[in-house]
Amino acid sequence: MKKQTRAIRTQTSQTKYREHSTPLFLTSSFTFESAEQGKALFEETEEGNIYSRFSNPTVQEFVDKVCYLEDCEDGVATATGMAAVFASMAALLKTGDHIIASRALFGSAHQVITQILSKWGITHTYLDADASEADWEAAVQPNSKMVYLETPSNPGLDLVDLAMVGRLCKKHNLIFNVDNCFASPALQNPAEFGADLVVHSATKFMDGQGRVLGGIVVGKKEYIKELRFFCRQTGPSMSPFNAWVLSKSLETLGLRMEKHSQNALALAEALEKHPDVKQVKYPFLESHPQHELAKQQMTAGGAIVTIELEGGFERVAAFMDALEIASLSSNLGDTRTIVTNPNTTTHAKLKPEEKKALGITEGLIRISVGLEDIEDLIEDFTNAVEVSVKSDILE
Repeated sequence: MKKQTRAIRTQTSQTKYREHSTPLFLTSSFTFESAEQGKALFEETEEGNIYSRFSNPTVQEFVDKVCYLEDCEDGVATATGMAAVFASMAALLKTGDHIIASRALFGSAHQVITQILSKWGITHTYLDADASEADWEAAVQPNSKMVYLETPSNPGLDLVDLAMVGRLCKKHNLIFNVDNCFASPALQNPAEFGADLVVHSATKFMDGQGRVLGGIVVGKKEYIKELRFFCRQTGPSMSPFNAWVLSKSLETLGLRMEKHSQNALALAEALEKHPDVKQVKYPFLESHPQHELAKQQMTAGGAIVTIELEGGFERVAAFMDALEIASLSSNLGDTRTIVTNPNTTTHAKLKPEEKKALGITEGLIRISVGLEDIEDLIEDFTNAVEVSVKSDILE
């Protein structure tokens, strides 16, 4: 079966009630048919559910679907996206290890690497997203253990050449860990380029409607086995209810991402033509510096567009306040268009020099383009730009 079919048709076994929609196993624990079975389950000589912190049929259904969509062998679901990011590192790294990472990361991932892992004696080297293969090669140290990156990145939409980094990781036996949240498995599959682990904040496009939190790591069995042990002991478990919502949402992921991408490209093209917008960035715009790379490893550009306005935060505030359709929120990946200013929200905790290195200016605006009518969106954003310009003139 093709991926879209498997995303719809993969579900837990039908019960005696012959339900058509997948059941929800909202239970904290599971019973044993005998004391011997309980012993076997804990000894892991028999497979089965014990406790929903360890495993749950509804959560497993969600994991199975993501594994199919990402072409990965196994996976672990977590309570949030950041729990997945943290587990993918903490379960596999130890004191004395070295991690190589793209500098263009979500703020919390940056804090994990620089503030938490560093306390455990795990060092890191950052590289720019467009670093050459020679630069990546030079970053490898004798104690290097993992490469971690986002592509496209949050919020700057920088891309990393997955095939190139995949070759590097294979050559040096490094764990290749990719955050694929912005593209989603509908538009990009890092495993095809050699990724050992693929991380998602399921809160974003996998849910797609801003309802539940969740995260997931899928990848090679040898690494997922260690992650499963880590998560079983530390407890960042996904709620069965959230897994049920997410599993159903995956049935429409491909259709939603296709429409998100169409709307985002159209909005980006419209705003790029506006004389009062300083810069527009979107992977499938020809003006994006890594446009050709985007076409090589993505099937469409995704839902995220960034624009930059002159005039600092006052101009940004005037623009955002003038929007009538778009929501103001730090979240993304919703059916509803969402706008935020990363400098004062998602990346506010970064130092000024760190923001500068990532291209996070006062005037940067991240747009998560939703599924509204594109003509309405273009009108709303164009009007907001013009209102913000007039506010500058009045001042």
